[in-house]
Amino acid sequence: MSIENEHVYTDDWKAYPMREPYISKVVVDICTSGGEELNRAATILEQLTGQAPTQSRARQTIRDFGIRKKDPIAVRVTLRHKRAEEFLGRAMKARDDVLLLKNWDDDGNFAFGISEHIDIPDVKYDPSLGVQGMNITVCVERPGFRVKRRRRQKAKVPYRHRLTPEESMVFVKNKFGIEILEKERERTYLF
Repeated sequence: MSIENEHVYTDDWKAYPMREPYISKVVVDICTSGGEELNRAATILEQLTGQAPTQSRARQTIRDFGIRKKDPIAVRVTLRHKRAEEFLGRAMKARDDVLLLKNWDDDGNFAFGISEHIDIPDVKYDPSLGVQGMNITVCVERPGFRVKRRRRQKAKVPYRHRLTPEESMVFVKNKFGIEILEKERERTYLF
């Protein structure tokens, strides 16, 4: 799918470098039922990203799933700068360099899932760890977005400086060479 006015965005970024987006952070998380499975998920995340993961705890009790409030149920890692871009490039290969329109939100951020971590290139299957799926959330921003997060003199980012989903799609398409589709391709089976 081609994005309308793609050249307008790229020309704008060349004329005004402070308007060119960048990848602020990539959050990778694996949600499990806890216990030994959580430890295996933490090991997998550490091997994939090279960072120690943090645990997330349940906010409420769900008896049907056997989850109690404040039980650790997920592990996550936040990647920034060069590490984030390297991991994202590898994770896109697991999705065959294809993302869907519905993966983007209104602020230009996007998220996608990987059903098996062994789909990522250069990852070998380890029988002691098993196979885990994961969610990957990518935050795309422009320079200057710090004003909404800083501790002193917080300010709103004006509308003219906010990122649109179309701009984010053009940026990611140019940076990683991915294809953006409206809906998934139909699978053809040859058996």
